[in-house]
Amino acid sequence: MNVLIVEDEELAAERLEELVKQYSPDIYVLERIDTVKGTVKFIQEREHETDLILLDIQLADGKSFEIFDRVRFYTPVIFTTAYDEFTLNAFKLNSIDYLLKPIKYEALKAALEKFERLKENQRVPIIDKKLISTILRESGKTYKKRFLVKFGKRMQFKNAEEIAYLYAEDKICHIVEKVTCKQYIIDHTLEELDDGLLDPQSFFRINRQFIINIDAIREVKSYYNNRLELILKIPCEEKLIVSRKKVKDFKNWLNT
Repeated sequence: MNVLIVEDEELAAERLEELVKQYSPDIYVLERIDTVKGTVKFIQEREHETDLILLDIQLADGKSFEIFDRVRFYTPVIFTTAYDEFTLNAFKLNSIDYLLKPIKYEALKAALEKFERLKENQRVPIIDKKLISTILRESGKTYKKRFLVKFGKRMQFKNAEEIAYLYAEDKICHIVEKVTCKQYIIDHTLEELDDGLLDPQSFFRINRQFIINIDAIREVKSYYNNRLELILKIPCEEKLIVSRKKVKDFKNWLNT
């Protein structure tokens, strides 16, 4: 088996190679690389030689999601990382496995054995590179926790977790509270909110007009023309319809 180690800490890379050799002296480490740029170049030139990549998340010149953006490849990956539980679960679904730093021999052994079993049965997963890129971009990213709202001649702060949904009307953006159902105007557009201000784990833009907080949803119903209708835990005068092109992503979002 030919393995590529991508790790920006020299001692960690050396230790990982030692553990790999401990597992099997027959494993050949093709190279140890510490940068996104170097990894892309290696894959372009030598992917055909590579059976498995041990891939760190944070590299010397950036995060490894940049590799997926720059080059298409199909070599199986085991991630080495110290990311949170949500991210790790996503990695596990879209790779052979992940190894939590500091890496222990038993964990590496289990991951390599899993890879060999999957390879033997021709069931090695193909990485959803778009999803992994999104996960890595969102990991460690901070989102707005509160909003300054207009309240008559005064202004107040409202926490993002208090919001049931947001909507746009005549180019003015409003938030609606979960408990009180009160509405407030905020100085943002839905585009800004949907493009990184709101936590995508909690908020989803169902159509051009509405962004919904998952905690505010009481029920999801089938609707005309392969769309979905949302029933909230609070009254809402408008029908909340998930547009047809958003239905698949919405279901995936609910199932995350």
